[in-house]
Amino acid sequence: MAIAFTFPGQGSQAVGMGKDLADAFPEARRVFEEVDEALGEKLSAVIWEGPEETLTLTANAQPALMAVSLAAVRALEARGFSLKDKVSYVAGHSLGEYSALAAAGFVSVADAARLLRIRGNAMQSAVPVGEGAMAAIIGLEQADVEAACAEAAKGSVCQVANDNGGGQLVISGARAAVELAARLCTEKGAKRALMLQVSAPFHCALMAPAAEAMREALAGVKKVAPAVPVVSNVSVAPTSDPETIASRLVEQVTGRVRWRETVEWFGANGVTTLYEVGAGKVLSGLARRINRDIATASVGTPADVDAALATLD
Repeated sequence: MAIAFTFPGQGSQAVGMGKDLADAFPEARRVFEEVDEALGEKLSAVIWEGPEETLTLTANAQPALMAVSLAAVRALEARGFSLKDKVSYVAGHSLGEYSALAAAGFVSVADAARLLRIRGNAMQSAVPVGEGAMAAIIGLEQADVEAACAEAAKGSVCQVANDNGGGQLVISGARAAVELAARLCTEKGAKRALMLQVSAPFHCALMAPAAEAMREALAGVKKVAPAVPVVSNVSVAPTSDPETIASRLVEQVTGRVRWRETVEWFGANGVTTLYEVGAGKVLSGLARRINRDIATASVGTPADVDAALATLD
């Protein structure tokens, strides 16, 4: 009867997220203040007031989503909740892995905010605007998608970036190769092959400069063993070793987000409930499509905090 906390990634952001938590819980408001102080700017104003196009910028969205997730954790803790006592594993989708690790004490909130700002900037600058692309492939077997990527690459980069489950894969790489792979996937029988409106080709080999930036950044922050093991995006294996975690965070920049396998791993290792902590309900929806035997709940509002506490006791 184990519980896992999961933390959302980019795409879950929305203007106004976390404001009700900050209003209801001083401990949650303090998280936003810590992030503002760490970044030397009022990111909280962008989170709560917009504009949306500013919040959506990768360098803003990443620390913003972490802030909302940690605000929700602090709200739970303010009511007596203990992550170490109640939760068996944490995991996060892409940037959400940093939220998971901050929640478990691997790094401070301030360091997580700075790391995610560096990560966002590095990922954005790794590839000139317009040269990379990503596409969502719906309803095609992974082997067929991988074959299409290999056929389309022709010496450039095209690879599976996200295995989200429920028949949804995301491919990433050089624009021409991704566009060709998307067409090939359609020819192979994909229900949909949709080019995504993203600012860079995340989670592919083109992000190698960003991976090196994160290697350097992670080396410069204090890291401690998390209170509960994190299940890594790239290895789908739990660990509490700080250096292993740091290495996997570096690998994650260019590596595949193996979310389907993560949820399957939870199911195979006794997890009966996944709590999605932070903005939106994307991960809850994915989990239901991957394993209907695992219950899901979202924790992103004061009402959600109350409901979660009632079930976590």
